[in-house]
Amino acid sequence: MKNYAVDKIRNVAFLGHGGSGKTTLTEALLYTTNVTTRMGKVDDGNTVSDYDKEEINRKFSIGTSLIPIEWNEHKYNFLDTPGYFDFVGETLGALRVAGGAVIMLDASSGIEVGTEKAWNFTEKRNMPKIIFVNKMDKENVNYVKIIKDLKDTFGKKIAPFCIPIGEGSEFKGFVNVVDQVGREFNGTQCVDAPIPQDMELRVRPFRELLIEAVAESDEELMMKFFEGETFTNEEIHEGLRKGVISGDIVPVLVGAVEKRIGIHTLMNMIYDYFPTPKEMNGGVYRGTNPDTEEEIDRVLDESEPFSAFVFKTIVDPFVGKISLFKVYSGTAKKDMEVLNTSKDEKERITSLFLLRGKEQLEVDKIIAGDIGATAKLQYTETGDTLCDRDKPIKYAGINMPRPALFMAIEPKSKGDEEKIHSSLHRLTEEDPSFILERNKETRQTLLGGQGTMQIQVITSKLKNLFGVEVTLEDPKIAYRETIKGVATVQGKHKKQSGGAGQYGDIHVKFEPSNEPFVFEEKIFGGSVPRQYIPAVEKGLQESLEHGVLAGCNVVNVKATLLDGSYHPVDSSEMAFKLAAHLAFKKGMEQAQPILLEPIAHVEIYIPDEYMGDIMGDMNRRRGRILGMEPNEVGYQKVIAEAPQSEMFAYATDLRSMTQARGWFNMSVERYEEVPMQIALKIIEQVKKDNEK
Repeated sequence: MKNYAVDKIRNVAFLGHGGSGKTTLTEALLYTTNVTTRMGKVDDGNTVSDYDKEEINRKFSIGTSLIPIEWNEHKYNFLDTPGYFDFVGETLGALRVAGGAVIMLDASSGIEVGTEKAWNFTEKRNMPKIIFVNKMDKENVNYVKIIKDLKDTFGKKIAPFCIPIGEGSEFKGFVNVVDQVGREFNGTQCVDAPIPQDMELRVRPFRELLIEAVAESDEELMMKFFEGETFTNEEIHEGLRKGVISGDIVPVLVGAVEKRIGIHTLMNMIYDYFPTPKEMNGGVYRGTNPDTEEEIDRVLDESEPFSAFVFKTIVDPFVGKISLFKVYSGTAKKDMEVLNTSKDEKERITSLFLLRGKEQLEVDKIIAGDIGATAKLQYTETGDTLCDRDKPIKYAGINMPRPALFMAIEPKSKGDEEKIHSSLHRLTEEDPSFILERNKETRQTLLGGQGTMQIQVITSKLKNLFGVEVTLEDPKIAYRETIKGVATVQGKHKKQSGGAGQYGDIHVKFEPSNEPFVFEEKIFGGSVPRQYIPAVEKGLQESLEHGVLAGCNVVNVKATLLDGSYHPVDSSEMAFKLAAHLAFKKGMEQAQPILLEPIAHVEIYIPDEYMGDIMGDMNRRRGRILGMEPNEVGYQKVIAEAPQSEMFAYATDLRSMTQARGWFNMSVERYEEVPMQIALKIIEQVKKDNEK
């Protein structure tokens, strides 16, 4: 594939609900532009975009695929993103480098959750977009209702650029309202056709609305409109282009990508109305100087110092690591030595290629505005910046959502612990939206992700790519113990076994404290020699790891050494340490021990209509609502607290309650006493687990 000037490049992300036809669209585009000789099918597992074994087996996209296409002396970098919400990290990476988005909508299903999320993603980034209403040939399709629903949901920005000719089984094409031409399917392809006479009156009001939108894009055109003058085709296209790029107009196209109806029109619209890379952000990318933290800019131009942003990483045990990047300034060339400012490490670009699915297309350079790939970078991961060593710049990384679901992960085979950690580290290079952490209190390794599907895919990759089989289970709760009362006890360790014996005797007062652990000594008259007092403190600190109720960590206790006795021969540090253990156990038992559980602070984002369900569900979880505040249009932020033990499956439950529209953030805030009836059950279960 040849190199293209920046004004002949379009970078476009395909977004939408799972099953809306994004991957099938890439197949139609590849076939239409003669890259392939037939269209692959997701169900057959032979598409260019979904080439990963997991994608083939599961029949949906897991990662973003890059599909570069040449058409009419232009280059289109299409980014086919997953529709499944667990893989949102892939979508965020694609949106970071795209200049526009095509939101796919299934005409038989209408607006779905994925449609809304895609809209919100692009609105937050002020990204130009086109809505492509796919599957117009399916049964029970009502175009008028679809347009009404789009306007009701997304507002007056919605602008039908195409009107279907027929619907459902009668669908055979559409009228392009902008260019006033018809396109009809002749059984093998879509061809130009005259506008049916019975549709001329139907098309006219849509055409008038577009002309009004053109007039609003420019003062001179507004004057011309009021004076009753006719706009030229160039003025119409330029006015609509301004509206689309500014986000004031969102074109709606129709088609059926399996039959390739609407493909040429979509390509033309992307060319006509989406910005070139140089038109994005005014052609300026802002970063920071890694040495001074001062803000600096790079202009998207070949003559500028090289800089690029890595938006995706592919990990393959056989091929190695592949880094996909967009060049923000300058030119990437083979054998360049560059600086990774995110890691403060030097890297060498030994190869340059374009990826089309898994196919590598070798190139000699990649210019500013274009997207390419390189292999076997040693330190570079997703979200890193590569740049000229002498002109360093660091761009902001990708703001990944925090994991919503945690599972404890263990190897099926003993000795695979280290292999699990190294394999998962490699997979986090590919997908930084999941994390691996160790809970010191429960001694479990936790895998945190966006949902059950993502975690299932990760464990499947562990097995198939790295040969590690694992088991998953709910994490243990890091319960803690403390005391509510005061007790003064004696701890006496005395042992005689022929030779020198062991003797340590102490009196300790235990009481609640606001600090994790406080030790004091009030010894008078040397009843416990000074050299043994540190051993007493150490013995008490060691005892904190195992409480008397369920063997949990003990917190918020103050221990005061009051008195004791010693033997001039048999006393030792070890004897007083063991005496401290005995005193601790007695003191805890007598000072009203209680069980504490972690309380999570939860921020839940939901549409208004689900408020009642969320509040009722939170009450059932022993939670409490602390407050509410508006967050986005039609959304509420609900602030709540709930025991962590009640929140394990909340990611799945919230998705179910809100039809996947809601999301949440959660963090442990503090510990509170567990109600007695629940505490008894927990203590019994924890003891059983410890015995196992």
